[in-house]
Amino acid sequence: MAKKKASSIGRIGRIGKLARPLCLGIAALPAFAPAFAQQAPEGPMMRVEITGSSIKRLVNETATPLTVFKAEEFVKQGLTTAQEVLDRIPANQSSFGSANAVGGNASGLPTGGQASADLRGLGGDKTLVLLNGRRLASHPYDGASVDLNLIPVAALERVEVLRDGASAIYGTDAIGGVINFITRRSVQQATVTLETVIPEETGGRERRGNITLGGGDLAKEGWAVLAVADYHKQDVLTSQQRPFSATGVIPSRGLNETSGTTFPGNYFDPVTEVQGNPYARTGCNQPLSVPHPTNGTCRQDYTRQIDSLPEQERATLFGRASFKLGADHTASLEVLHSENKVNSRTAPPPQTGLSLPSTSPYYPGNSGGVPAQAGLSGAPLSVNWRPTEAGQREILSRGSGDRFLGSLEGIIAGWDYQTGLSHSVSRSQEEFTNGYVADALFAAGVANGVLNPFGLQNDAGRAYLATTALRGRVQDAKNAQTAFDLKASRELMEMGGGKLAVAFGTELRHEKAEFNVNRDIASQATSSGLSGSLPKSGSRTIQAVFGEVSLPFTKELEASLAARYDHYSDVGSTTNPKASFRYQPLQSFVLRGSASTGFRAPTLFEKNAPQSRNDTSNSYNDPILCPNGVPQPGANPLRDCDLQQFKLQGGNPNLQPEKSRTYAIGAVFEPTQAVTLSLDYFNIRLREKIGALPEQTIYGNYARYADRFLRFPDGSPNAILDLNENLGKVRTDGVDVSLTLRAPRTDFGGLTFTLDGTWIHNYEYQNERDGDFIQNVGRYADNNVVFRWRHNASVTWRTGAWSATLAHNFKTGYEDQNLVDDQYRNHVPSYSLVNLSGTYTGFKNVTLTAGVKNIADKSPPFSNQGTVFQKGYDPRYTDPIGRALYLRGSYSF
Repeated sequence: MAKKKASSIGRIGRIGKLARPLCLGIAALPAFAPAFAQQAPEGPMMRVEITGSSIKRLVNETATPLTVFKAEEFVKQGLTTAQEVLDRIPANQSSFGSANAVGGNASGLPTGGQASADLRGLGGDKTLVLLNGRRLASHPYDGASVDLNLIPVAALERVEVLRDGASAIYGTDAIGGVINFITRRSVQQATVTLETVIPEETGGRERRGNITLGGGDLAKEGWAVLAVADYHKQDVLTSQQRPFSATGVIPSRGLNETSGTTFPGNYFDPVTEVQGNPYARTGCNQPLSVPHPTNGTCRQDYTRQIDSLPEQERATLFGRASFKLGADHTASLEVLHSENKVNSRTAPPPQTGLSLPSTSPYYPGNSGGVPAQAGLSGAPLSVNWRPTEAGQREILSRGSGDRFLGSLEGIIAGWDYQTGLSHSVSRSQEEFTNGYVADALFAAGVANGVLNPFGLQNDAGRAYLATTALRGRVQDAKNAQTAFDLKASRELMEMGGGKLAVAFGTELRHEKAEFNVNRDIASQATSSGLSGSLPKSGSRTIQAVFGEVSLPFTKELEASLAARYDHYSDVGSTTNPKASFRYQPLQSFVLRGSASTGFRAPTLFEKNAPQSRNDTSNSYNDPILCPNGVPQPGANPLRDCDLQQFKLQGGNPNLQPEKSRTYAIGAVFEPTQAVTLSLDYFNIRLREKIGALPEQTIYGNYARYADRFLRFPDGSPNAILDLNENLGKVRTDGVDVSLTLRAPRTDFGGLTFTLDGTWIHNYEYQNERDGDFIQNVGRYADNNVVFRWRHNASVTWRTGAWSATLAHNFKTGYEDQNLVDDQYRNHVPSYSLVNLSGTYTGFKNVTLTAGVKNIADKSPPFSNQGTVFQKGYDPRYTDPIGRALYLRGSYSF
């Protein structure tokens, strides 16, 4: 069949199908574009599905505001997980992944190893993740986002990213955008693939193996099947295996992220108000603990005993079978099962407020050999102690996900229809496997003189310490979702530019969440952050109807309207419209724009979670008992000064949905077939933002938030009250840029350059209704940063059986968290990664790929952030592995 070059503007409609109703200003071309112009066969056009629309249409009818990542391209670059792929999307402002399992989330609770996306920096809870166009159950610990670890990466054909609000089509969560992972429908052969990532330095090695099986031809034989089994493992990367993460004590940068709960233990005499450590003068226990410069105590450098990346294993099974039912109908069955296991380690368990009586042999100056200390009254000492002999705290998180989908699609009386019934479940379970101790039993060992809080244990102490160990399941949770959907579309009357097309649909969804706590274990370990957690559950039903109409007024101008009505049994009802247009006065120019509203319903977890008392992320001074780090009369500096405090968190049944307005306008220029440029402006306004007030905000303004500081009857600190609430507004706008340059083909092959970038003009938010707006662009505000500019650029070369790609991922610098003295304020410089890979397909049925990730061996820049457990850098925005060799081979038969 004769072939001809296809215009890229025309190809926009062929890449995927964001229909005319959703023509938003975003980049239309893939970040990993092919290295030469696509060839488009002449012949009958096919109606296809496009992320973000309910209308089936001809592939060449519309430009699509999608970014499409083809699986064959991202695997060549050594991107081995869904999280890593999405981190290359410039609109994805942050990366929440396995590193966050170390130390828990911002609430101090385990994350289950969850990974999530965050389009536009609005939060992972406002990015909708789909698998083959339908929802998955959200992760059970917050119910706000899908765990990307469940995605069957080995089965993917492509990833479509819609960077536009799409509540008018999909309902809740689609404020920041939609990410649709699309699997292959069938294959005609078996393929075995092995790959590995081998870091130049020790730690963090990856191995992966998968097999793909398939058969049948839906068009010719009336049936097709696909099955994929995938296994992926990443070794642990400890903080000590990289110099930038080795310590939280860097005096030259003003960094002193340490804990006052140490080995050997610190003491405080409540009568004489003397504090100290018997071994501070002799250096504490360096390098794990170091002397405080002024008060005679020791400080624990806990960073030395945590993991930068935990050990992680994933296994996925995916299957799909399709059958023709007559000429016009197709039935499909789809099954997904995924398991994820994460073993995270942090420093040994801190034990605070221990009482050491003068009768203990280990009271300073007694027979146990602890040096005598001046200024002691003989009254029981309050001791903070971290028993290193108990070992690092280890939590084994086991996550799993299942989805069963039966669907039917076809044509009835001229209507294209799709319908499906699905059931999906997401589960997670945490087990204490090492390091955790029973608080009361441990305290008794100190009080009765068996345990030595200032040194290594004797035989009796070691035997007793072993009896305090806590092991076993501490919590588990499940989030289940059952959904029925039906939609139909068709073309109706003729208009000036083509036929008017309409679509209608409905969705019925039931959600149920369960969170269970093993109180026998959780209540005994304050250091887990779960001691105050309680079981909880909730359920709700969602009913929705939606419609869409496409109005081609002329060949050049088309307008579209869409709307969706949702009713939540526990929240109420909401209606969200969308209007868009597409104007193409010239073959080389397209103008597009849209306006829409969106919403996110509070999750069952956010509404129903009972109050629990958890650790703060950072260390703080009590504003009454230790203002500015100065202990007041009656204060216990080991409790009230420069120490993690507690916050009382939980759900709020009165939460209202978050609501948004999104505006966009953009253009695609193609002066020649060698150049395509997209420029798209977006503007998002969000109100009723759901969340807990940042702890830094509460501690940073005691006068304003004094009523949130809860105290025990004796005046000692209990916790800050920090429940979920509707906080305020978010305002952000910026520009997406996409550029593709194609060099003429020569005897040496073809070259293509692509650039996909996002520039943020403004990102500001309120922490309370009618409060001041806080600017987040280019600066670390409260808990995170929004980058001014991010891009992914690549140069691809192809000739015959050879291809190679050089890719560059870049983030601009920003002002650091800077909870340090003024002379140590830090600006984090820009950060970039360069990957180089080459692929050879010259052997029959064999594909070989080799490459180098982070070819310049770029280390993460220094950061003085104190929000996450890893110190010296920020693991959310950087790659701690360093230079690594990537090898991949596949064989088909």
